[in-house]
Amino acid sequence: MVFLLPVLAYLIGSISSAVLIARMLGMPDPRTVGSGNPGATNILRQGKKAAAIGTLLGDIVKGCVPVVIARLITEDPIIVALVAAAAFLGHLYPLFFQFKGGKGVATALGVYLALNPWMSLALVLTWLATAATFRYSSLAAVLTAAISPLYAWYFLPGAPFLILTLFIALMLVWRHLGNIKRLLGGQEDKIRLRKKR
Repeated sequence: MVFLLPVLAYLIGSISSAVLIARMLGMPDPRTVGSGNPGATNILRQGKKAAAIGTLLGDIVKGCVPVVIARLITEDPIIVALVAAAAFLGHLYPLFFQFKGGKGVATALGVYLALNPWMSLALVLTWLATAATFRYSSLAAVLTAAISPLYAWYFLPGAPFLILTLFIALMLVWRHLGNIKRLLGGQEDKIRLRKKR
């Protein structure tokens, strides 16, 4: 289980919701347009709200399902944490898409949803409050990632889950370094619910 479950989780995480949905709807490959990130925000920038919602849900599910499966098989926190990390890494470095994946925000949320719904709710509220205030998806993601270890300390007792959360938080910030530079330079795109005219 120590090896098989994380491998399964990584393969599930490697399924790119954004790329598959874009192909089904005849949209450009999200890795070739906009920010180049295969995620819900980049899909939304193309003005496709339904596709963005589908991408978001798909990325959440692929983070959630492996952890649920693992918890049905074992309650060993180390194995469950390894499975969660593998699903998250699958999204970042997908085997099926030349290891070029997204930034992992929605998949991380799916992981936390399976581990503790209350923690996932706290994360969502933090992201929404930040995004609504500043209108930057990347800033909301970075600030939510930064505070997530505090939520883990409260909602997910145990060293394996705290280490998992620290790892995910560091990876999320690292994957957003380009966004952070653009934010500091005033060049980051804001969240827009409507197409530019």
